[in-house]
Amino acid sequence: ALLRYHGMKIADINKIIRELWSLTYKGQDISNIQLVSGAEGAAKSARSYNYRVVMTKGSNQLDMRGRCSAGQRVLASIVIRLALAETFCLNCGVMALDEPTTNLDYANKRGLAIALAQIIATRAVQSNFQLVIITHDEDFVSMMKNELSAHTGFNMPERYFQVQREESAGDGKFYSKINAIDWDEI
Repeated sequence: ALLRYHGMKIADINKIIRELWSLTYKGQDISNIQLVSGAEGAAKSARSYNYRVVMTKGSNQLDMRGRCSAGQRVLASIVIRLALAETFCLNCGVMALDEPTTNLDYANKRGLAIALAQIIATRAVQSNFQLVIITHDEDFVSMMKNELSAHTGFNMPERYFQVQREESAGDGKFYSKINAIDWDEI
């Protein structure tokens, strides 16, 4: 039963990975990625799994490790994490991404914005859902606004929050200042 459950969850994860990869990745060389697990250990009680990320290039399947760019690695990592969250954490209210656009080109940033907007619109009915994106990439914030506003039947967030470092006038110390910025100001 445990092996069957493991196989079902890997299939669920790979289904979501396939959907997210096709939405986000805008290159022409990798058509798909997937998580592959191999069982190790002879005894059933001592069995462990090794997981690898495999990419499909043409009709060939290759391990991604050592064969892809930094941007492809970042995007694959984000897609896999989102798939794991969608599979195992549907009732979890908070997802956080720290600098998700590092090493991504414009097309792949836009693809990521499309995928995240779709997740946000789908999960908007969940009362406790929040997506926290920590980024210095103002172009990506603008892309997110455009993609979110394209979804119908979805209430746009009223604002986003910007944290800035400011020097105090009197003591020379630096403090963080949080500004609530209306989406219309972008």
